[in-house]
Amino acid sequence: MDCFKLLYEHDQRLDGLRKRHTDRTEPETSASIEDFFKPDPTYSRFYLSGSRLDNEQFGLTTLQQAPELLAVLRDLFLEWNHFALSGMQDPNLLDQTLVKAEPGALFIFSKNHTPTISPAQLLKDQDESMSHKSDSLKTALEAGDRVLFVESAHHGIDLHLFSMENIYRELFYPIQKMTSDSFRFFSMNGKRIRSERAFFFETWRMEQPPHGIEEVFPQTVL
Repeated sequence: MDCFKLLYEHDQRLDGLRKRHTDRTEPETSASIEDFFKPDPTYSRFYLSGSRLDNEQFGLTTLQQAPELLAVLRDLFLEWNHFALSGMQDPNLLDQTLVKAEPGALFIFSKNHTPTISPAQLLKDQDESMSHKSDSLKTALEAGDRVLFVESAHHGIDLHLFSMENIYRELFYPIQKMTSDSFRFFSMNGKRIRSERAFFFETWRMEQPPHGIEEVFPQTVL
């Protein structure tokens, strides 16, 4: 049986992605004070993962339904321009590209002919903790681009998606249609999942999962 997990965090402060500088000039400090009184833009992040319980493998691409899940992302971004470290990508082949992607790869989806921040610059600016906080990511999201990071899993890879828009519904409904006895879908509130034990809840308690985790059924309504 496959266990698919969609972890989400909405209404995250965009300013929280900025690297903190202790050497700001007086004009920069004044600008920061002015920014305090402006509307506080937010972003959403989504982490796609899963496990195959029959052979205890962990990672999105270990799932039998991985091709269908990656096709959901492909369809979601068909109308966007795709950019990777190797250059512009074919939107029709995103699912096939992700199957072969290595941890550390990233993709930028943009409505423009060139992304606001290049994939190389975005990768360069990532912090050492790999929490994906950087001025470059903030700039990319602020411009309307969406960013997908390929993460290392115990087996295979997971995917980490950042967007200014809350695209939870666009992910939820296509994946909900895939649910069955052999494919169980769990929606996870990332603000409540703060430990490895909670994230890997399926290894110790599939039924009645911890607070912040809800199983999605065919009849589930948002």
